[in-house]
Amino acid sequence: MSKTMLAAVLNKPLDMEMKQVPIPVPGKDEALIKVYCIGVCGSDVHYYEHGKIGRYVVEKPIILGHELAGEVVAIGEAVKHVQVGDRVAVEPGVTCGRCEYCKAGRYNLCPDVVFMATPPVDGAWAEYVAVRADFLFKLPDSMSYEQGALLEPLSVGIHAMNRANVTPADRLLVTGLGPIGLLAIQAAKLFGVKEIYATDVVPFRQQLALEMGVTAVIDPTQHPVKERLLELTDGQGVTVVVESSGNGRAIGDALRAVKRGGRVVLVGMPAVDEIPVDVNAIIDAELDVYGLFRYANTYPAAIAALSNSELDIEKVITHKFSLNDTVQAVEMARTQKDTSIKVMIYPGL
Repeated sequence: MSKTMLAAVLNKPLDMEMKQVPIPVPGKDEALIKVYCIGVCGSDVHYYEHGKIGRYVVEKPIILGHELAGEVVAIGEAVKHVQVGDRVAVEPGVTCGRCEYCKAGRYNLCPDVVFMATPPVDGAWAEYVAVRADFLFKLPDSMSYEQGALLEPLSVGIHAMNRANVTPADRLLVTGLGPIGLLAIQAAKLFGVKEIYATDVVPFRQQLALEMGVTAVIDPTQHPVKERLLELTDGQGVTVVVESSGNGRAIGDALRAVKRGGRVVLVGMPAVDEIPVDVNAIIDAELDVYGLFRYANTYPAAIAALSNSELDIEKVITHKFSLNDTVQAVEMARTQKDTSIKVMIYPGL
């Protein structure tokens, strides 16, 4: 094996180049993964375009990308549960395992997490990546590498369902039909939810949501969301809202649209730190409002559920690029949001 590999390196905003970099050497508790496919996430696009997200700033060249699956090609001496040749999905946030959050099972809140493609940590828009082996999950033969890579954004949806204690008896609204919103719909289906509504202003995304099984889609620029939901549900309304757009109006709609005693999960991150909300409405309706940060303990459940499901989560993949064409892939995700959902990169193409 060569000692170097091809990687897409972001030097500064809007300046990315393909470089030969050293292949990582796995530590004793790590495995070396040959990347088969890796998605372009909204956070990757944001770093590419702006060079920062909140307190995370690109201060030196970085490799982006964290939604991946691949094959184990080498293991450290202490690794036991995966072997060379295993097909695996990668959970990209490696936590300490010792803090109060990790011990409580909420390791997504670990203050010492090392998360791929979050400055200064390199990601996996590359041919190989080394990962601590306990964050690797074997894929059954029935699951494609693409499904394995999509477990990461799907996990956000699954975590949203867990946060809101969703059951098959719930009626659900998802606001925003980007990759997270569309996969939140699939997560709701895995939880047995039969009545799922959605909002978005882009016709292409509206149509894709219908193809992926939502009950109805509402264009908030054409219809008042709450009134339309009451019409569609014979006056019953929805019990849970998953807000995935980060749009201020959509957040307001979410709080108004859910029925009294309902639950709202805020997933999408707004462009500004503060958004006015009607606190009196939250109090009067006794709403439960949940924040959501990434996910925890989702990969085994997601693999098991998908293995016994006929859901086609790969429908969110609208474009495929080789690793050599990573700049074009990111530009597609950045500038063609009306026609692209999940852009996937393949180092082997």
